[in-house]
Amino acid sequence: MSNINQIHSTKGPKPCVIALHCSLGSGRQWARLAEEFGSNYRVIAPDISGYGENRGPINLPMTLAEEVTLLSDCINQAEGPFHLVGHSYGGAIAFKIATQSSFAGRVRSLTLIEPVLPTLLRESGADRRLHDHFALFARDILLDLWNGHCMEAIDKFISFWNGSGSAEKLSSEARFRMIEHAEELAFGFAAILAEENVTAAAAAIRVPTLLLSGGLSPYVTQRIAPRLASVIVGADARHFPAAGHMLPVSHAKLINPEIVRHISRADDLAKISLASGLDAAAQDWTVHQELRSAWK
Repeated sequence: MSNINQIHSTKGPKPCVIALHCSLGSGRQWARLAEEFGSNYRVIAPDISGYGENRGPINLPMTLAEEVTLLSDCINQAEGPFHLVGHSYGGAIAFKIATQSSFAGRVRSLTLIEPVLPTLLRESGADRRLHDHFALFARDILLDLWNGHCMEAIDKFISFWNGSGSAEKLSSEARFRMIEHAEELAFGFAAILAEENVTAAAAAIRVPTLLLSGGLSPYVTQRIAPRLASVIVGADARHFPAAGHMLPVSHAKLINPEIVRHISRADDLAKISLASGLDAAAQDWTVHQELRSAWK
């Protein structure tokens, strides 16, 4: 069972946000986002299997679908519809929840912060080289792990995700935690590189979607965000040139208000739809888009 961090947890039927962290992280990543929501929202920030206090099963998940299954108890803590926020590997899992899981019908909004969905790039001839570059990077990390070179693997992992930004200075404690969880990276790489038909899944999304990316991030993730925005109907894409891949942490003051506004807007749209007598499962998407335009 996933360890569940309930931040600003409240009783009663208040809107719920489920936030999923990046690889080598934990649910504590979302503490400042929860503060931004205040007491009006219930924020559930689980530790993904293998991270934080969630040691996970003996055999860790090898696919995004398995990750979703292991998060089922956490997701079921939310009553009724919920909002999804995901960063990096957590963004890939959030995408899977919103598109190809039994929970998809309960998702009210989706926020993806540089989701790692490299197979999306394989579906385009122009971007296939980026997918191949990422696959080689993953293989290099896996070889280090296989040979027991965990410190080397972590150094390469951090260097890659720093992109064109300055080298991140880690405390000895943070570095030790990363090395301790290094082997979990192999399972994450296997899951994202096995994901198929990302474009088709994205095109079927029918909830308000916000995509966030940073200009100092690796180009592979900078490219994934606009590709998703081009196929998700009505998606809102925001790019922050001075931010890197860890923008939920490094630029929390900048992006957290954007996330809160996006989720509040989705709740307002849902209220308008209910007031107009539309069945949420049968809403006409054209009407929904008109409502969104009127809100902007």
